[in-house]
Amino acid sequence: MADLKSLRKRIGSVKNTQKITRAMKMVAAARLNRAQQRIVSMRPYAVRIGSVLGEVVNAANAAIEGGSDGGGELDHPLLARRPEKTALFLVITGDRGLSGAYNSSVNKVAERSWRERAEAGVGVKLSVVGRKGREYLRRRKAPVTQTFEGVWENLGPEQAKRIAHDILKPFLAGEVDAIYLVYSEFKSAMTQKVVFEPLFPLTQAPHDASPKNEGHALSSFSFEPSKAALLERLVPMYVEITILRALYESRASFFGAQMTAMDSATKNASELIEKLTLKYNRARQAAITTEIMEIIGGAEALKG
Repeated sequence: MADLKSLRKRIGSVKNTQKITRAMKMVAAARLNRAQQRIVSMRPYAVRIGSVLGEVVNAANAAIEGGSDGGGELDHPLLARRPEKTALFLVITGDRGLSGAYNSSVNKVAERSWRERAEAGVGVKLSVVGRKGREYLRRRKAPVTQTFEGVWENLGPEQAKRIAHDILKPFLAGEVDAIYLVYSEFKSAMTQKVVFEPLFPLTQAPHDASPKNEGHALSSFSFEPSKAALLERLVPMYVEITILRALYESRASFFGAQMTAMDSATKNASELIEKLTLKYNRARQAAITTEIMEIIGGAEALKG
């Protein structure tokens, strides 16, 4: 009977766990729907901002090389190009788990890229969004120089602006020569892709430049009110929008991964409940059979 009691407790425990995983799946699905709508609306704008800035930079470079701009370099410190001696990674993960391989996939890409550059003699600094990334990288003695707290509680343009302001400081000061983003790009609820992409230096049209512009003479661009004023407004906008897009992609990826993981956990719980119930019924039947045999044996002994 002790075995039957433990089986009953375990079945009850698994059923309670299944209720939790089913509820978490429903919550993740609802949040995913909102996050997916937001990133679908955001993505074309972010890609186009990067493409426009790339075209402007190419036009300015062409003007400089052609001598029509009086020589010199581009009129914005964020467009400076230096040999990559030190790189900064902005690693974006979640604060919570129970989301399958979402956090570990991003962390492994960040760790592998850090070690590869370290072996090549390139210094690396890490800025991390999310508790899971911070804990993972610090356990491995990674050079985490900055962490951003409370991003996911109040996600929006202000958070992207704050992050952009902080990670650009070392680039402007010449402490780092390149900035990379490491995050999970949302494809579908079942599929997320870890992306490792450069934010700076910007040497060409980022993301996917439109093939329609390939034949344009970029050097024919004119700048009003001035090239410096245009870049002063466009470059910070590109940085903030690109970071905001990465945050939105990561958020949608997290909910997609969590929904998939909780769905799988719910199904596994159902299978486990069936196995435990079958085991319980067999044990109960064996106990009943044993009791019947004992009663029969006692009755026969009394007759004798």
